[in-house]
Formats: sequence, structure tokens, C-alpha cells
Amino acid sequence: MAAAAPLAGAEPMKLEKKPIKFSNLLLGAGLNMVTTLGQPLEVVKTTMAANRTDTFAGALSRVWARGGLLGYYQGLIPWAWIEASTKGAVLLFVASEAEYYAKSFGTSDFVAGISGGMAGGVAQAYATMGFCTCMKTVEITKHKIAAKGVKPPSTWATFMDIYRKEGIKGINKGVNAVAIRQTTNWGSRFGLSRLAETGIRRVTGKEEGQKLSGWEKVLASGLGGGLSAWNQPIEVIRVEMQSKKDDPNRPKKMTVGNTARYIYGTNGLKGLYRGVTPRIGLGVWQTICLVALGDMAKEAVEKLTGEAVTAKH
Repeated sequence: MAAAAPLAGAEPMKLEKKPIKFSNLLLGAGLNMVTTLGQPLEVVKTTMAANRTDTFAGALSRVWARGGLLGYYQGLIPWAWIEASTKGAVLLFVASEAEYYAKSFGTSDFVAGISGGMAGGVAQAYATMGFCTCMKTVEITKHKIAAKGVKPPSTWATFMDIYRKEGIKGINKGVNAVAIRQTTNWGSRFGLSRLAETGIRRVTGKEEGQKLSGWEKVLASGLGGGLSAWNQPIEVIRVEMQSKKDDPNRPKKMTVGNTARYIYGTNGLKGLYRGVTPRIGLGVWQTICLVALGDMAKEAVEKLTGEAVTAKH
């Protein structure tokens, strides 16, 4: 007796959870470390957001006067390195889990991907980015000690001073603003990059799902990274909350809401978009860096660990 052929569509496709491999985590951490080469743009962006009357040229001069060439790398060691090396791993863990559970509820790949990215962005903020961005901002915005013969405190001395005075809340100041920034960043970067990819396929006559060339991937990712700077107001709010500026008019207990009102009241709508130009440059740099170096980094990690890297970059 012949075996009955299985009916098409009788069983839904089984949803499988992708394993989290050490090679994936290493790739994410390594690529994010490379993006810290864009620290000068980060410093200028933060300086403009904290000193909202400065022009781009004025911010460059302010940074140079504060520390010369090294001034453009303030906050890099250890805070930017800690942030970069950990946020990729945190994102991968959380985004993978969130995407899996979103798909288990029947959402499309597109919606599940955005959901995963947004959840990963929030996890990044509360796990490591809160205190790292806070300390980077403190390093960039704190006033230089003018007293003669007084040695400026080291980055660790500054960290411990804030911790002794304000505890965990002090070193995580502005973390809610960081969380809002990260979740909107990842959601919009993903969505806008996919939108750009669709447009590129239409222009070049490629079919839906057909692989893009290297330069086309770089272009789509660059557009996604640059356009994701639409949420600059929350970045300016984050910088203001974390900065060590002396201003008696600032709210004593700063929240996202009262900080936004303070910035708008003192600098108007333009004040909420200060530093958007270097941020666009930083967003383009980070996304192109991840795409352009992704394949080379993937090969290096596979040789090092002996595992096949399955993470997308």
C-alpha cells in the first residue's frame, strides 16, 4: 500500500529560534568598536547640543581650545569603548528574542524585525548605554579647572565623585532619554534602510528580495543612518540632562518633559535641533562602517572562532 502524500499547507511552517553564537557577539562588539573612530563627530555633536548658541565652526573652535586634537577624542576611553563593545552583544541577545516572540504572535518579518530592533535599543540604554553616555557627556561638557596648580580630575575620579554624591541615579542621568533615542533610532534606521533598498531595486530594475551590490547596500544604509537623525530633539534633551553646565535657570530635577520646555524656552525650536549636522554625519559613518566592513569582519571572526557567523550586519 502506497504511503499517502502529505497535504500541502496541512502543517504550518515551524518557527525556529536562532541560536546566539559567541562568533555573532564578537562580530557585533568588534564592528561597534570600529565605529568609535567617529568620536570627533560625537564630541562636536554633543558640544553643539550643550552650547546651543555655537555654530558648527564655533563648536570646532571650542573643542580645540579645550584640549587641542585630543579634545576631539574626549570620552572615548573608557566610556565610548565600553559602550561600543557591550551594546552590540546586548542588542543581539534582546533583538533576537524579541523578534522570535513577535513572529510567534503571527507578525510579518518586517514588523518583527523593527520590534526586535526597538526592544534591543531599549535594552542597550538601560543595560550599558545610560552610564556610558552620561560619562561621555560629563567628560565633554565639564568646565576646565582654571585654578593654577590644580590638576584636573581623571575620568575615574569624576565617575566616583558623581557616584558618591548621587549614586546609581547620578551616573545614569538621562537614561530615559537615551532609551527613547535608541528605540526610535533602531526602528527608523531599520525601516528607512529597507525603504531605501526598495527604491534602489526599483531604479535598478531588480526584483523584490534580489541581493543588492556592495555600493547599493552602503547607499541604502547611509540613507537610513542619515535620515534617522530626525529624532535629534531627544538627543539634545539627553545631552542637557547629562551635561555639567552651570546654569541657575535649569530645572533642579530634570525630566525629559521639563528639559524639553527649558531648551525650547531658552533657544526656541532651533535649539532642539542643535548638532543635527554632525549627528547626520555620525549616523552615515556608523551604518556605512558596519556594512562596508561587515564581510571582512565576518571572515576574520569565523577564522578566529571556527564558527559560522549567522548574524546580519
